[in-house]
Amino acid sequence: MVTNRVALFVHGWLPGCAIVLHRGRRSGRLYRTPVNIFRHGDGYRIALTYGQGSDWVRNVEAAGFVDVVTRGRLRTLVNPAVGEDENSKWASPPVRFVLKSIGAPAYLDLETQR
Repeated sequence: MVTNRVALFVHGWLPGCAIVLHRGRRSGRLYRTPVNIFRHGDGYRIALTYGQGSDWVRNVEAAGFVDVVTRGRLRTLVNPAVGEDENSKWASPPVRFVLKSIGAPAYLDLETQR
């Protein structure tokens, strides 16, 4: 998809954006998925705009960790936990508006690897 190729080009550098590097559960193939990521507590929160059943989410849950590129830096995040907040109270008002508009209440919490 052309949109994803463009997103992959900029998502590793823009604030609030990241590229998730994950391996297929069966194939072992490396995939790159653009996401919206936010600092949350001591870790990060990713808005699950494609839903919590997306292949990339299932890959991360199965692995128990994920590498992300955000603001030009590679970070390893661990302990994935899917949650849901119908009102997206954790997000800023503009992000909350978008998430509610597209019907995306789910998120993925990840801790920074120590």
